[in-house]
Amino acid sequence: MEDRARAAAAASRARSSDSDAIQRNYVTPGLAGQPISTVDAKRSFETNLACQKTASLLEILVQPSPTGDLGAVQVARDVDLDGTIDSRSTLPVPVSGLCANGIISCQPGSWSGCRTYRWDVDSARNLKLAEAAMPELAGCYCINASCGANLAWSNMPGVLRDLGGGMIGALTTADPRIGVAQALIEGAMIRYVGAQATACTNSPALSQLAYRATPTTIAGDAQAVSASSSVFQALSGSPAGLGKAQQLRQCTIERQVSVTGASIDVIVQRVSGGYATNRYGKSVEFLMGSPANNSLEGGNCSLFDFRMTLRVEQPERITSARLIEYFGDDWAQVRIDGQLIASGPSPWTSEGHPPAKCERNGAFHAAPNVDLKPWLSKGDHEVWLRVAVADGGEAMARIQLELDDSCKFGERLVDRCTAIASDRKCRLDSEHVDSVQTFRNGVKTGLHPLPQRRQFGTSACPVELQRDFFQRDRVYTCEIDSSALPAPDLSRGTYILDRSTEALLADRVRTADGGTQESIRPFSLPARGPVPACEPICKTRAPTINTAAAPQGVVGSRQNDPASFDTFYHSCGDDNRCPLGPGEELVSACGCLNDFPEAVVMMQTVRLAGADLTCTAAPQ
Repeated sequence: MEDRARAAAAASRARSSDSDAIQRNYVTPGLAGQPISTVDAKRSFETNLACQKTASLLEILVQPSPTGDLGAVQVARDVDLDGTIDSRSTLPVPVSGLCANGIISCQPGSWSGCRTYRWDVDSARNLKLAEAAMPELAGCYCINASCGANLAWSNMPGVLRDLGGGMIGALTTADPRIGVAQALIEGAMIRYVGAQATACTNSPALSQLAYRATPTTIAGDAQAVSASSSVFQALSGSPAGLGKAQQLRQCTIERQVSVTGASIDVIVQRVSGGYATNRYGKSVEFLMGSPANNSLEGGNCSLFDFRMTLRVEQPERITSARLIEYFGDDWAQVRIDGQLIASGPSPWTSEGHPPAKCERNGAFHAAPNVDLKPWLSKGDHEVWLRVAVADGGEAMARIQLELDDSCKFGERLVDRCTAIASDRKCRLDSEHVDSVQTFRNGVKTGLHPLPQRRQFGTSACPVELQRDFFQRDRVYTCEIDSSALPAPDLSRGTYILDRSTEALLADRVRTADGGTQESIRPFSLPARGPVPACEPICKTRAPTINTAAAPQGVVGSRQNDPASFDTFYHSCGDDNRCPLGPGEELVSACGCLNDFPEAVVMMQTVRLAGADLTCTAAPQ
C-alpha cells in the first residue's frame, strides 16, 4: 500500500509539481486541442476548450544594437486567430528599458532624454505604445550600455518574456477571450501559442467583464440567480436547508449627537427690578438703584430698598460674575438672597439703620470686584441694594457677568443590540453601516464605509462631526425551536474515544432489540515508513547588477556599488543534489534550511521603510 501511494505521489508530482509542468501537461494541450493524459499515463482524452486556435498568436523578434538598446523590435500577430499572420509592425523607438506594462526609450547607450510608454490597444485591436508617466509603469529596469555590458544578450530569455508579457497583458485586457497556451523562445524571438477560450463570440465585450469594474454586484446577481433556481429552492426548502426554526430580530447601534447653543437671555435674564441691562459681546451688565444726584430724599435717616431678580437657566455657562462697583449717599449695602455681600462706607451688617451717624456729607464709591458665581446657581436670585439717606442722596450697584454662548455638543452610542448579540442562539445575518452593507446572509461582504462627515444642530448653531460610523442597522437570526432536526447521537464516538487505547479498540453498537452491545479487540496501525523531517532544499546565488529604474533614474547609479546577488532556492529531489542554474553558485547544500529570521528582518525592513513614505498625487 505504501509503495503504491509513493508511486502515485511521484507520478502526480511529475505532472504538476510546478507551473511549467502544469503548463506543459494540462494548459497547453487543453487550449491547443491536444490529448491530455491521466496522472498514471494509462488513459488520454482530447478537449475542445477553445473556439479558435493559432500557433502564432504573437511573434516578437528583437535585435540588440551596439549601444545595448533593442534597436529593432518586430511584432507579428494573428489578429483573428485563423492561423495566419496578418499584422506586422516595428516599434518606432529603441528600447532602453523594460517594464511589466511598457518600455522606456532613451538616447541610445545612455539614460538621458528618456520617454516612457505604456502598452495599449487601439480600436482595431492593434498593439500600440501610448506615452505615459513613469509612475504608471511597474517593474522597470535598464538594459542598455549605461547600466552594464551586453545586458540584453546575456539575459535574452528574460528580456523576451518581459517584453512579450507586457504586450500579452494589453491584448488580454482589451479582449479577455484570448488565452495564451504556450510561449516558445528561439534565440532572439519569442512566439506565443494562443486560443480564444473565454467565449465563442465575435464581440470582445463580455457581460462578465462588468464584475471587474463593480465586483460588489456579484453577490446580488448570485442571490437573484439562486432565487430562480429550482435546485437551490429545493435544497433551501429541504429539512437540511430549513434546519431549525429561526426568528429575525432587528436592532440598531446609533450615535446620538445633541447640540446646544445659548443666547444671553437663555443663560441669565433680569426678570424684575433694576433699571438697565447692557450687553458687550459675551458680557452683560445689570444696573440697579437710583444714580441721579439727590434723587432720593430722606428725612432724619431714611432707608430705601431696591430689589432686582435674576433668573439663571444655565449656570455652567457663566464664566465670571462680579460686583464691579456700587456707591451710595450716605450708606449702602448689597445682599444676594438675603446674604450680605458688601457694605460701606463702613461695615453695615444689620438690616436696620447704620451703626454710626447717618449723614456722611457726600457719596462714597467702592469697586469690590466680589465673585458672585457661588450664589448664582440655577433658579431665581434676588439682589438687594439698601441705602440709608440722611437728607438727599443717590445709590447704584453694577453687576457684570461673562457668559459662554458657544455651541456645545455631546454624543453617545446607544447600543440596542447588546442583549441580542449576547444570546448564544443568535447570529448576525445582515448589517448595514451608514447604508453600506457589510454583512449579507451571515457572511462579510468585504465592504466598509468611509468615515462620514455630518452636520448637526441648527443654522444658528451648526456642528460638523467626522466619525467612522453613525448608525449600524443589524438583523440577527435567532433559533427559537430546536425540535426541527434532532441533535446527532455522539454517544458511540464518545464511548470509543474514552475507552480505546493504542493497542485496544473499544466499541458499543445498538442491537436490533434497542439495547447495546459492547466489544473490545486488538488494534494496530500499519507500520509507517520513514518520513523525512522536511523537503530538502538548497540555497544558491548568482551575481547581478541593479538595473531597476525609477522616476529619478536607474537605482544602481545612486548606489555605492550596484553589484549584488540574486538568491534562489531549489528543491533537491530524490537524488539530494542541488540543481544549480546558469551562473549560480552554491550557498547552502541540500537539507532542512530555515531562513525564517532573515525573512522576518527583510519584511520588517520593508515595512518600516514604507512607514516613512507618503504617497501623494502631486509632487511634494
